[in-house]
Amino acid sequence: MNFGGPITTAGGLGFIGASNDRRFRAFDSRTGKELWATKLDMSAHAVPITYQGRNGKQYVAITAAGASAIDDPQPTGNEALVVFALP
Repeated sequence: MNFGGPITTAGGLGFIGASNDRRFRAFDSRTGKELWATKLDMSAHAVPITYQGRNGKQYVAITAAGASAIDDPQPTGNEALVVFALP
């Protein structure tokens, strides 16, 4: 199941977190190969964003707040904005 869309960077990375397994993933947008994945505290039923910080580095961010399965009730107060710096 998919609960949100991806974002693709000009450098050819695709990011998506809209699944029920609490994973946020990066893919090579040309080959579809998974390059990186991390487990979040909550599922990220959202579209990621990317931005350039004042320091010139590029970041990717996503909100993590969704329940992860039908039998996994969504706890309250665990919402987070999760941000990663790109190399």
